[in-house]
Amino acid sequence: MSSKLDQLRAMTVVVADTGDLDAVRRLKPQDCTTNPTLLLKAVETPAYGHIIDEALAWGRSQGGSREGVIEAICDRLAVAFGAELAGIVPGRVSTEVDADLSFDTEATLAKARAIIRAYEARGIGRERILIKIAATWEGIRAAEVLQKEGIDCNLTLLFSQVQAQACAEAGVFLISPFVGRILDWHVKAGGGPYTGETDPGVLSVRKIYASYKAQGIKTVVMGASFRNIGEIEALAGCDRLTISPALLDELAGAQGELPRKLSADHVEKTAPLPRTDEKSFRFAMNEDAMASEKLSEGIRSFVKDLRSLRSLVARRLEEKEAA
Repeated sequence: MSSKLDQLRAMTVVVADTGDLDAVRRLKPQDCTTNPTLLLKAVETPAYGHIIDEALAWGRSQGGSREGVIEAICDRLAVAFGAELAGIVPGRVSTEVDADLSFDTEATLAKARAIIRAYEARGIGRERILIKIAATWEGIRAAEVLQKEGIDCNLTLLFSQVQAQACAEAGVFLISPFVGRILDWHVKAGGGPYTGETDPGVLSVRKIYASYKAQGIKTVVMGASFRNIGEIEALAGCDRLTISPALLDELAGAQGELPRKLSADHVEKTAPLPRTDEKSFRFAMNEDAMASEKLSEGIRSFVKDLRSLRSLVARRLEEKEAA
């Protein structure tokens, strides 16, 4: 019998959630996703020193304020790693807009357009890239504009039905509903123990998937943030799943039958949900303690790692200038 990873590939598009180029070459996913945490980890890896050296050399030739140069170098690093990934995977690469722009629609639009221009300057078309944006109200509004410009988006840090519905109404290409972080919240709140079938993160993604398919919504559902392969197995058949290299390796070594759990052919047709406006979106998020807390926590975590990346770049820049 084939491994559970091979069985999963037969029913779900497998995506690698990493900035580790060697892992991507080895695991051969269809797509790749990154975030500030994964980018920081990759930049700190000595094997990729040539990438940061090129970005630093480029940055030293740029004008403007010190802060502006450091930010520009970080942007260049994100695109440089994305370009490397795009040279390995046959599908899409997700590159994230700075998390500190999560509540600024216009700044998110400007950054997303700049990322696409940077990829196009490297000969990589926008059809290979997903702009990754936090699923705040402001982020969803930016994605709505970008989609109309032919720039496909991946809405991340998604924890609730109202976020998913607002993304669908905005015509977003893909959403990344989180699993493991939802589980974390419920465990911390005293819930459990959970199995793959009772895991609250799994149930959340299943609900979103069923709602989309029942309404004929074309937005791709890509489960994310997994803590164990049981969660992944419980979502077999989802449109896409983005998985860490460690869990992909575990699936590759796992034997036994992997039954399909999700299928667009096995959902009950339902009436469309009421359209989401800003007031109803914010109220629904406020009523959902888990979703509001995990969204805020996720943004804070990504901002922390973004600042760490900028600090690292600043130190490396000073070292180059002192040499």
